[in-house]
Amino acid sequence: MKKEILAYLADLMNAPSPSGYEDQARAVWRAEMKTVADRVYGDTHGNSVAVLNEKGSPRIMLAGHIDELGFQVTYISDDGYIGFEPIGGFDAPIVPGRRVTIHSAKGPVKGVIGKKAIHLMKSDERGKSAEVTDLWIDIGLDKKKKVLKLIEIGDCATFNDGFDQLTDTVYVSRGVDDRIGAFVAGEVLRYLKGTKCSAAVFAAATVQEEVGLRGAKTSAYGIDPDAAFAIDVTHAASPDVNKKLICGIELGKGPTVGCGANFNPKLYRLVADVARKRKIKIQIEPSPGGTGTDANAIQLNRAGVPCSLISIPNRYMHTPAELFDIRDVEAAVRLIGETILSIHKKMDFVI
Repeated sequence: MKKEILAYLADLMNAPSPSGYEDQARAVWRAEMKTVADRVYGDTHGNSVAVLNEKGSPRIMLAGHIDELGFQVTYISDDGYIGFEPIGGFDAPIVPGRRVTIHSAKGPVKGVIGKKAIHLMKSDERGKSAEVTDLWIDIGLDKKKKVLKLIEIGDCATFNDGFDQLTDTVYVSRGVDDRIGAFVAGEVLRYLKGTKCSAAVFAAATVQEEVGLRGAKTSAYGIDPDAAFAIDVTHAASPDVNKKLICGIELGKGPTVGCGANFNPKLYRLVADVARKRKIKIQIEPSPGGTGTDANAIQLNRAGVPCSLISIPNRYMHTPAELFDIRDVEAAVRLIGETILSIHKKMDFVI
């Protein structure tokens, strides 16, 4: 991957974007898409859409959600400690003792999530996971009025762990779920630009997936696609994970292609055929019912949308240290791009 594209990916990953507060990552994504797409626009929900070949047929939607987990400020004590609630599904034991940034209208405010030291705990408290209601954010101030000069009730906060490289191909960041999906959606437009693509392609950076697939529902209704690709992350093997539970999926072995009730079987077979013909490595991920991804909301939109789910293998999902392999990302871009190039306006996905 070119250095300038990796630099853009780093900027996108580092931009805070909790559900309902996606403005910073949204701005980075839209700015880059303006260099690639024919048109870039937003909606009242906060979804961002970049369009290529808008008058083409059929209409293809790409969706990767740009929001990440976060926290919302809900209370400030008289002595300056900040109460909060999670935005999205956190694993509570990883929350205490971490550094955070509160994103205020007056600028970023650094803090830590505090927890009683083990030395001060009673014996029955040790070894127990702390509830979020027992935690607080400490920004080093001792009065409520001082805190209120910097932040407000309702502000959001994120872990401040950033994007980094571990090996030649493996990277780490918070928010890989699913900033990487929004990145792939945009990069497919870059892949298709200048080709003889007959389809109209709408790449959407959707919002509020982590709180109920909300942005996918509204953006799909507005785009009204004939077919769609949701791009998300999926669990990859690590020493503490039963491989049977995750279908044996591993980092670096290619993106996964979902099969099951959430996905159109004709579109699934087309993707698999393209992978075979173009010699693109993929892993198959069975899903016997609906999925917890944008694909679920998109498939059920309007009268139903033929949908595919392409996922990037990811270790340590919903932590501040999510790992992914850039080779899987590049393969996902090529797989989706080549599949779109094989779709023509007379193609029928009715089953």
